[in-house]
Amino acid sequence: MHLMNRAAQPMIQIIRAIRPEDLARPTPCAEFDVRKLISHMLYWGPSLVAAAYKRAPELPAVPETEADLAAGDWAAALESQTVRLAEAWSRPEAWEGTASLGGPTELPASLIGGMAVGELVIHGWDLARATGQEPVWDGELIEFVHDEVAKTALQGREMGVYGPEVEVPEPASLLEKALGLTGRDPR
Repeated sequence: MHLMNRAAQPMIQIIRAIRPEDLARPTPCAEFDVRKLISHMLYWGPSLVAAAYKRAPELPAVPETEADLAAGDWAAALESQTVRLAEAWSRPEAWEGTASLGGPTELPASLIGGMAVGELVIHGWDLARATGQEPVWDGELIEFVHDEVAKTALQGREMGVYGPEVEVPEPASLLEKALGLTGRDPR
């Protein structure tokens, strides 16, 4: 899907602008500072890539400390993973049939693909907000992300993946509305 590449490019720019001193900054994703959000993305990214190929993921160790991130060159690792994610989900067959995130439960591949695109945009926004960046995503991509988040928001809240919905006053962009659905205050 061409939207995956359009989600990945701003994420790569965000990653390149994060400085080591930014790692302890809080993010809008309440349980994560920048370091922990990067660790989260490095941990779950391989599962999202593997799902696109309909195979079991090889889960990496989660870097927890600044030393772990520095030693592992987290920026290069996260950028490389973002590129792999975009390549994997840019293939039309990735969106067909069912796939798994590593457990026994099979889900529609299109649902997992939507989650992957959303991960890049929503967590990209989290990282950008935490580090003083203002990325721009195109309207078609944001419309897709909003629609995907709207489809899964209730389930995401029930699973503890999203916080309680944040009312976003008008006028609000679709990105702001999607962020509100995930429990983030975009303003």
